[in-house]
Amino acid sequence: MKPYGQFCPVAKAAELFCERWNALIVRDLAAGPRRFTELKRGVPLMSPSLLSSRLKWLIEEGVIERCHMGERHPRYRLTDAGREFVPIVEALGIWGQRWTRRRLKDHEIDLGLLVWGLESGTDPGAFGARRCLVRLELADQVDSKRLWWFLNQKGTCELCLDDPGGEVNLYLACTLPDAIYLLRGDLSPARAIETERLEVLGDSWARRHLKDWLNLGPLTQIPSQRGDAGDTRA
Repeated sequence: MKPYGQFCPVAKAAELFCERWNALIVRDLAAGPRRFTELKRGVPLMSPSLLSSRLKWLIEEGVIERCHMGERHPRYRLTDAGREFVPIVEALGIWGQRWTRRRLKDHEIDLGLLVWGLESGTDPGAFGARRCLVRLELADQVDSKRLWWFLNQKGTCELCLDDPGGEVNLYLACTLPDAIYLLRGDLSPARAIETERLEVLGDSWARRHLKDWLNLGPLTQIPSQRGDAGDTRA
């Protein structure tokens, strides 16, 4: 980003926060420390070299820091200065939910971001101490991208590209756009099932906890103020 060339603190903060990708990096780190590979999955259109360069810059500016947590690879986390950006990110999310929601355009239908959102955002504890294997079928995708497994056990949710084996406890089937509408809050699980946009099969105990597992955040409860947003709920 070309500097504004001003000493104004608004300009100085905007140079840092408004640079492309930076707000999304802060968004993902607001949930806790992340490895480089995890951050990369949250910004799939960002090249690894650009992400590496941007992380170095944010470290130099005191927004994030590297931390070792007894693992081979370090993680990144927000500093006190970085955490002061979190309310701004949350405010952007609220504005976005109110004023930008409408039927998805083709370039916004991002499979990688969806499965990463499910792996990182769902609540594996929703099923209690039980191991629960969730199979998601995206009915509108090619065979190689149609089936996805989410293994919930020992307090973690792990995305599996192939069937990890064992009993599947919860079967979900929908289109990719409808899966995004569910995750974004445009389409509630109950409404999706009622209108047959989401098929749910499996063990009764797993079906009962589907909504808890999806762990839809407070942003999904914010209604859209756009007049053309209703077509996502049809």
